[in-house]
Amino acid sequence: MASTNDTSEPWAKFALTPGIAVVGLGGAGSEAVQDLVRLGIPGVRTLSVNTDARHLLRMSAEEKILLGHRELRGRGSGGNRSVVLRAAEDGKEEMLRRLGPSEIVFLLAGLGGGTGSALLPFLVRELRATESLPIPVVFLPFQVELESNSNRRENVEATLDELEEMGGLLLAIANEKLRRFEGLPINRVFEVRNAYLHSLVTSLVDMIENPSQLNVDLASLKNHLRDAGLSTLIVGEYHISEPERLVQEALSESLLDYHLDERPSALLHLDGGSNLTLRTIDHVLRTLRRALGNPQRLVLGTRVRPEPREVVHLTAVLGGLQPRTVREAVRSTQIEPDPLLID
Repeated sequence: MASTNDTSEPWAKFALTPGIAVVGLGGAGSEAVQDLVRLGIPGVRTLSVNTDARHLLRMSAEEKILLGHRELRGRGSGGNRSVVLRAAEDGKEEMLRRLGPSEIVFLLAGLGGGTGSALLPFLVRELRATESLPIPVVFLPFQVELESNSNRRENVEATLDELEEMGGLLLAIANEKLRRFEGLPINRVFEVRNAYLHSLVTSLVDMIENPSQLNVDLASLKNHLRDAGLSTLIVGEYHISEPERLVQEALSESLLDYHLDERPSALLHLDGGSNLTLRTIDHVLRTLRRALGNPQRLVLGTRVRPEPREVVHLTAVLGGLQPRTVREAVRSTQIEPDPLLID
């Protein structure tokens, strides 16, 4: 019998896992990539793109791109979106050449400054014209940053408007929700945020890269996103004996800001051990269906490991985000938000 690892067949090259890249745009995005590298993302390419040469030199990403070196001379954008867009047009060919081999590209950017805010929708649009799937990841500023800086707020809102209009998968991580950790040193707080992002990235990569009994591959994800509109990603992990709690934790314990339509859609993947039963899977599905208000479309994938496991890992792509709700999240400065609240 032929080995399952046999690569002698002419079609074996198609079994290669999709190329995946994580790209930090600007200062905050590149700093987040630093933490992802430290936590470990094997098999994933890492890049940093910036207009600030000094900051770029400090980064440990595998590849680095300096934009606008002729006009800006490596001194940064100063929050000027139009300058960044000119630099992006000049550097477009190089960026697409570097990212071309990647089928999935996570684009990380802190909103409010110039480089990340302007470059993120630019690259999402350009990559969608290729075979790549771009996944924008935005860090929403603290409310106090927006209350005292109208230019920063305008940059945030302009970027969110563009991203929401384009649809697709959008991860919006609210820094305001980090206030629950306000007693920690600021560097440690951002490490907590980036560890949460690491769980999102690695969960999605694992779901797509590793075959399952009920498989969710890259084509499945693209097909789901094509019909789901603006979407987000949630993850959770809980004891196998409490499937309802697993769903509740995934939906509520999150740094993401999102509001869903009345009839959203969901692509769900469960990863468990050999003791994962049909009853547990059924409880998870029913709980998620109730929590989402009877979604219009629910796609299931499962992976059963050879050994028993005490926990089940859930990864879900939720479609049907209401338009402009992420933008409204950064507009609400009248009431101090509860950092544990997800609507």
